[in-house]
Amino acid sequence: MNWEAILFIPVAGLAFGYAGYRLFILVRLMKASRGQARFRLDRIPARVGKIFTHVIGQKAVLQKKWIGTLHTMIFWGFIVITTGTIEQFITTVFPSAHFSAIGEGPYSVLVFVQDLFTFLVTVGVVGAGIRRFIGRPKHLSQSKDANLILAFTFSLMVAIFLMNAFFIVGNHEVYSEYQDFMPFSKIVAGLFSGLPTDSAYHYGIFFKWVHMLIVMGFAVYIPSSKHLHVIAAAPNTFLMNLDREKPMTSIDFANDKITQYGVAKVTDLSWKDTLDYFSCTECGRCQELCPAWNTEKPLSPKKLIIDLKHQLYANKERALAGKYDEITHVIDDQVTEDVIWACTSCRACEIACPVMIEHTDKIFDIRRNLVMMESRFPAEVQPVFKNMETNATPWAFAASDRANWAQGLDVPTMAANAPSDLDVLLWVGCAGSFDDRNKKVLSSFVNILKKASIKFAILGTEEQCTGDPARRIGNEYLFQTLAAANVETLNRYQVKRIVTACPHCFNTLKNEYPALGGAYEVFHHSAYIARLIAEGKIKPTQALNATVTYHDSCYLGRWNNVYEQPRHAIAAIPNVKLVEMKNHHEKGMCCGAGGGRMWMEETIGRRVNVVRTEQAIETGAQIIASACPFCMTMMTDGVKTKEKTDSVKVMDIAELVSNSLT
Repeated sequence: MNWEAILFIPVAGLAFGYAGYRLFILVRLMKASRGQARFRLDRIPARVGKIFTHVIGQKAVLQKKWIGTLHTMIFWGFIVITTGTIEQFITTVFPSAHFSAIGEGPYSVLVFVQDLFTFLVTVGVVGAGIRRFIGRPKHLSQSKDANLILAFTFSLMVAIFLMNAFFIVGNHEVYSEYQDFMPFSKIVAGLFSGLPTDSAYHYGIFFKWVHMLIVMGFAVYIPSSKHLHVIAAAPNTFLMNLDREKPMTSIDFANDKITQYGVAKVTDLSWKDTLDYFSCTECGRCQELCPAWNTEKPLSPKKLIIDLKHQLYANKERALAGKYDEITHVIDDQVTEDVIWACTSCRACEIACPVMIEHTDKIFDIRRNLVMMESRFPAEVQPVFKNMETNATPWAFAASDRANWAQGLDVPTMAANAPSDLDVLLWVGCAGSFDDRNKKVLSSFVNILKKASIKFAILGTEEQCTGDPARRIGNEYLFQTLAAANVETLNRYQVKRIVTACPHCFNTLKNEYPALGGAYEVFHHSAYIARLIAEGKIKPTQALNATVTYHDSCYLGRWNNVYEQPRHAIAAIPNVKLVEMKNHHEKGMCCGAGGGRMWMEETIGRRVNVVRTEQAIETGAQIIASACPFCMTMMTDGVKTKEKTDSVKVMDIAELVSNSLT
C-alpha cells in the first residue's frame, strides 16, 4: 500500500464518519419532533418527476434567470465534478483504477465535461460573489456561512485547475494523454510550462490533496451549515404537497389522549417541519414576496424557519433525551407574538420557495396553542370569537338578518321555493349577507344567474359562517363547531354543487369540509361566470370603455390556482383594456386581510392594503377588479387613503359583467 493510501484511508474515514454521525443526530432530532405529519407517499411517479424538474432541473431556482442560472451552473458542476473526485479517491488507494477503463471515447467526453463544469462553477461562484458583496438585493442577508461556502467552492475549483495543470506539465500518464480534452486546464498548464517535469508532478499531487481535503472538509461542515439543503432538499421536494389546495390538519377533540392543542414548543412541530428547516437555503425568495416583511412587519418567513431551527438546536440535548418538559417555549425573543400574528396566510412564501418549505402551517399551529391553550391573542379578536359563537358571523349582526340582503330579489331558499332540479346552491357568506358594499356584489351575481337561467337557491338564515376566520386565527374548536353545523345542513338538503363569491368560503367548502363529512363540487363565482360566458349562457354586450387591473385574491390564486378564469370574465366585456400590476398571478401581493388579519389592527409598519393599492394605481387603471369581499374592503380603503376615489373605482367581477348584460 502506497503512502497516499495509508494517509488517505484514516483521514477520509474520520471525515466521512464524523459527517455521518452528525447526520445521524439530525435524523434523531427529526424523530424527536412529536407533531403529526402526513408521510406523503402517494403518486410516486409525480413525486419522482418533481425531483427531476425541481432538484435536477432547478425549475424553481431558474424563475430568477440570472442568479438561477449561476446556481444551476454550480449545482450541475458539483454533480459532474463529483465523478472526478470519486476517481481521485479511488486512485489514491488503487492507483491503476482510473475511469479511463470505460473506453477512450466515453472517458474523453467525461474529462471534457468535468473541465467545462469546473470553469462554469468558477464563473458561477464569482457571479454569486459579485451579487452578494457588490449588488446584494435587500432580501439577501449577509451570511458568514454562505461567504465561507463560496470561498470553499472557489478554492476547490482553483485546486482542481492547478491539479490538472500540474499533472499535464508533469506528464501524468492519464492527464497528459487526455489534455486535449481539458481546454481550460490546458490554458492554466501553459502558465507553468517552464517547470521541471518532476516538480510539476509533485505539485499536482499536492493540489490533489488540497482538492480531496477541501471535499472532506465540505463533508464535515455541511451537516452544521445552511448547505445541509444539498442533502435535505431532494427528500423535502419528494414529500412536498403536490396539490395547490392544502387543507389544514384537523384536531380530534374527541380523543382524550390529546392534551396539547397546537404548538407550544418547537418539538411539538413534526419531523416534516424539521426537514423543512434542514432544507432552507436562506435564499430570501420567501421574504422578498412576503407582504408583512415588505411593509416593515417583524415577520420574515426565512428568518422564522431559521429561528425555529436554532430553537431546535438550542434544545437538542433535552429533545434527544426526551426531556420535553424542559424545552423552552416556542415564543421567544426571535419568534415573537408579533411575528406570528403578522402573517396574512397568503402563501407567497411557499410558492416562492425553491425547496418546498411549508411556512404557513407552522404559524397556524403556533396560533392554535396561543388561542386554545393560553388565550394569548390580539384583543380585537375576542369580539370576533364571541360573534361567531353567538351569531355565527364574525361581525355583530343578528343571525336572523342573514337573508335580508335578498329582499326584493325573488331569491328562493332551500327551506322554501327551492327548485327540485337545483343547479347550484349559492353560498352567500357573511360579507355578502351583512356588508353593504358586498350586498351589491351578491345582487349583481344573482342577476347573472337569472340571466343565464341557472336554477339556484340559498340557505338563508340556515347558513352560518364557514369558520374560516376562526381556523386561521387559531380557534380550531370554534371552526369545527361551525363547520359541523353547516355540513349537517348541506347534507340534509343533499347539496351537490355550491357557488360562492368569497374565496375564503370557497377554499373552506371545497378543501376543508371533506375531512368533516362534507364533499361538494364548489365553484368560485368568477370561474362560474367565466364558464357561463364560455358556454354562451350569458353574453356581455355593453361596452365598459375603461382600463381595468385585476387584483388576485390569495385564497383564489395561490391557494387554489384560479388565475385565468377571472381575467377571462373581464376580458369578455367589450372595450376593456386589462392591465397587470407589477406583482400579479403567483407573485401578486396580498390585500392584507387573510389569516384573520381582516379583524386585527395593523399597528406596525405600512398598511399592506395601501401598498397594494399603490401598485394598482401605478397601472393607470380606472377600475380595480376584485373577486373577494375582503379584497374589496381593503382595496376600497386603500383608494380612500390615497385620495383617489374620484378617479379609481373598486368593483367586483360580478358587477362588471352584470353591468354589461342587456
